Amino acid sequence: MTVEFIGIAATQEFSETGTAAGPAVDPAYLAELARAHEESGFDRVLVAHSSASPDGFTVADQVLSRTTRLGVLLAHRPGFVAPTLTARKFATLDAFHPGRVALHVITGGDDADQARDGDLSDKPTRYRRTDEFLQVVRREWESAEPFDFEGEFYTVRGGWSSVRPRVPIPVYFGGASADAVRVGGRHADVYAFWGEPLAGIAERIDRVRAAARPYGRDPRFSVSLRPIPAETEAEAWRRAQDVLRLTKERAGELRKAFNLDHSAQEGSRRLLDYAARGDVHDKRLWTAIAKETGAAGNSTALVGSYEQVAESLLDYVALGVSTLLIRGFRPLADARDYGSLVKLVREQADGAALAGAAAV
Repeated sequence: MTVEFIGIAATQEFSETGTAAGPAVDPAYLAELARAHEESGFDRVLVAHSSASPDGFTVADQVLSRTTRLGVLLAHRPGFVAPTLTARKFATLDAFHPGRVALHVITGGDDADQARDGDLSDKPTRYRRTDEFLQVVRREWESAEPFDFEGEFYTVRGGWSSVRPRVPIPVYFGGASADAVRVGGRHADVYAFWGEPLAGIAERIDRVRAAARPYGRDPRFSVSLRPIPAETEAEAWRRAQDVLRLTKERAGELRKAFNLDHSAQEGSRRLLDYAARGDVHDKRLWTAIAKETGAAGNSTALVGSYEQVAESLLDYVALGVSTLLIRGFRPLADARDYGSLVKLVREQADGAALAGAAAV
């Protein structure tokens, strides 16, 4: 199995452990961060989305224009841009940077964040809308002839695009609720999970595969984690405790900055449930940061030596995970440092594949 690595794009230095540095959009920082990921062997970087984020299409184009190989996973929240226009925007970006663009669908689990952009619909409504949205997007990408669509949320008459991707743009999809699994099972090329213990990921893979089967789909899977590696395990745990201390010092500031209520997000509830059972799961999955931040997004870490963290990442690969989205608590420094992890995981994954082929 080929392992895909995804990092993070950001327009300023920011994490749970340090106050935001520089303006909200720092072009030089974004370019440096993108090049660091490319040099470390990453396949893509995530361009994340929130109601306060800079425009993702502009950020994605900047990343692609300042690198030669690195791709982007561009997060998009259905409901604010017509699906026909969204499809053309993605196809146009792909035309300038062929094969380097992927769509990450985030339906939106936070009512308050949706409301900031004027969407007052509830979660079940948003998932029904996302289902229709993706049907129209794919038709716009694939239809050589004009098409019509009639739905609850979207009506299209004679939809057609002069720009269509030559190679299908992959659709990544996230969400832990039953509605998310239902819609993601129908549409996802890659289904994304936050970093749960191995048993939880195995359970969720089974659920998504079952939801995808009636549509004849066989999605791939992604897990998002925050590695904290060092030369030795003891040094890694010292780093982890520093991360926790700094996060606790900034807890009030973080809550004010994000102003998000994650209690309605099933993914956050799952992480907090694991955190309540213990700080460490499996070999070295550390949940203390998730507990401190209310599981605000990707917040579980793998702590250990480089070899130990690579081993734990490969445990997810062994379950059927083919994409690892990893980002650190020192975004730029960790993007550079993770090159050794990327290399270790790929070498061992390739070695295991060769051994398996030889045994057949």
